[in-house]
Amino acid sequence: MSQTSLKQKKKNETGSRNSKDSLDTEKRKDSEKSGVRLSTQGSQELSLPKTDSRGYLVRNQWSRTSRSPSTRGPSIDEPRSKSASLKPPSSSTTSRTSSTSPSQQESLKQLSEQPSPPTPPLPSTPPMPLDSRPPTPPEPYSSSRRSTKMHENPEAWAHGIVRDIRDSTQQRDYPRTPPTEWKSYSQRRSTYSSQLDRDCLSELPRQHQQQEEEEDDEEAYWASVKTLYEKIPSCSRPRPPKPKNAITIAVSSRALFNMVDGRKIYEEEGLEKYMEYQLNNENVILTPGPAFRFVKALQHVNARLRELYPHEQDLFDIVLMTNNHAQVGVRLINSVNHYGLLIDRFCLTGGKSPIGYLKAYLTNLYLSADSEKVQEAIQEGIASATMFDGAKDMAYCDTQLRVAFDGDAVLFSDESEHIAKEHGLDKFFQHETMFENKPLAQGPLKGFLEDLGRLQKKFYAKDERLLCPIRTYLVTARSAASSGARVLKTLRRWGLEIDEALFLAGAPKGPILVKIRPHIFFDDHMFHIEGAQKFGTITAHVPYGISQKMNN
Repeated sequence: MSQTSLKQKKKNETGSRNSKDSLDTEKRKDSEKSGVRLSTQGSQELSLPKTDSRGYLVRNQWSRTSRSPSTRGPSIDEPRSKSASLKPPSSSTTSRTSSTSPSQQESLKQLSEQPSPPTPPLPSTPPMPLDSRPPTPPEPYSSSRRSTKMHENPEAWAHGIVRDIRDSTQQRDYPRTPPTEWKSYSQRRSTYSSQLDRDCLSELPRQHQQQEEEEDDEEAYWASVKTLYEKIPSCSRPRPPKPKNAITIAVSSRALFNMVDGRKIYEEEGLEKYMEYQLNNENVILTPGPAFRFVKALQHVNARLRELYPHEQDLFDIVLMTNNHAQVGVRLINSVNHYGLLIDRFCLTGGKSPIGYLKAYLTNLYLSADSEKVQEAIQEGIASATMFDGAKDMAYCDTQLRVAFDGDAVLFSDESEHIAKEHGLDKFFQHETMFENKPLAQGPLKGFLEDLGRLQKKFYAKDERLLCPIRTYLVTARSAASSGARVLKTLRRWGLEIDEALFLAGAPKGPILVKIRPHIFFDDHMFHIEGAQKFGTITAHVPYGISQKMNN
C-alpha cells in the first residue's frame, strides 16, 4: 500500500476518534439536561438501565421479583417523552441498508460498533420491615407488550421506571427478595416484626380491650372468692333434704313459740300496733311453744339417721308456716337460730291464710294453734291437728321421739265410733267381733305412722332396734278382749308395727300418758285432750269426722 493511502487511513481514524469523543460529550450533556442523573437519599445516583448497541434493554439486568406495582413501567396511556429520539431500526431500514454502497455500509458499521454511553447501575434500595400482608406475586411477563414499549420509545420508558423507583423509595423502602427466597406469611411474621401489625393493634377498639380487662378482673375475683371459702371451715349445719324425699312437717309460729302477748296486742289494738311491738322486740327471743319439743325430737332423729346413712334424704323437714308479716320474720329467725333449730324453709303470708301453700310445700302434717286454720287444711285433704300445751312442765326424753296415737278417727276411720254412738257398746262389740278379720279403713294420721315405721326399719337394718330413736304408742279406749284383735290385725295387714299398744277400756288416758311422756299425743276427743293437759302432756286435737273428709 502506498504511503499516501496510509496517511489517509490514519487521518480517517483520527477523525472518527474525534467524532466519537464529541458524540459522547454531546450525549452526556443531553442526559444531564433531561435529568437522567438524579440524586436519591444523599449522594446516591440513579441512572438509566443498561441497553445494548441498538437501544434494547438488557433483560438479565432486571429481576422479575422487583416488578411490584410501584416499580412497573409506564402504562400505554402515559404520554411519551418528547425528548426521546432513539428508535430501533425497522425492517424497511434494514432492507435499504443492504442496498447501499460499500462505503455507506462501512460507515454504518462503524456507527453501530461505536460503544454506547456508559449507564450507571441501578441503586440497591435499603432493606425495610416487611408489610403484614404477603407480597404480591410477580405479574406474568408479557414479552410482546414490553418489547412494543421498548421499541417505540425505550428512553422514555427507562425515564418512567427511574421516576417510579425514585417515588417509591421516598415513600417506603422495599426489600429486594430473590425469587428463590419466597416465604409464607406465617414464616415471615414469625421472623420479622411488622410495623403495620403494631399499628393495627394500637388502633383496636377500646371497648374490646375494656371487655377483656373486665373478664380478667372477674376471673380474678371469683378465684379469690373460691380461695376464701376454701379457707373457711365447713359448716356443721346439715343441709335440708330435698322436698320430694322429705317428710314435711309444717308448724305455725304460734305452735312453735309462745306468742300470747303479741296475739293479745293484735286482738285489742290492731295490726299496726302488733307489727310495731314485734319490730321493737325483734331481738327478744321468743319462749318455746307446744310444738317446740316435738320439733327438737324430729331433728334428733335426723341426726341419728345421718350417722348411719350420710347421704340419707328420707328425713324430716320442718317448715315454719305463718300468716305473720315479713317484718316479724326477723324476730322468728333470731329465735330459731337462738335455740339451734334446723328450720330453713319459712312461709310468711302477711295476714293471708297460709293453707294455700301447704300442698306447694308437699306437706305431710300440719300443726297449728289455730283451730280454724286446721279446719281449712282438712278441707284441702291435709292431715292436721290443733296443738295444746300442757298445764305444767314435764320432763321429756331428748334422745327419742315418742308419738302416741288414739285409734278410732285418728289412725283408723271413725266407722266403729259411729256405731257405738248410735247403737251403744253392745252393738259395737258384736260388730267388731263379726268383722275381726276385715281391716279397718285408714284414718287421717295413718300416713304419718307409715313414715315413722319406714324410718324405724332403717335403724333395724343396722341392728339398732333397741336403740331406735323413734317409739310409737297406741293409746285407745277400746277393750282388748272384745275389740282389740281387729285393731292389731289391721296394723299387721298394713305392714305397720306399733311398739306399745295400751287398751284402756274407757279409762282416763292422762295417768298413762304421764308414764309415756310423749312429745305429742293425737286424739279426736277434747275430753281426753283436756285430761292429758292436766298432767302436762302436749296434745294435738284431730277434729271429729276428719277421716270421712280425708277419704273423700
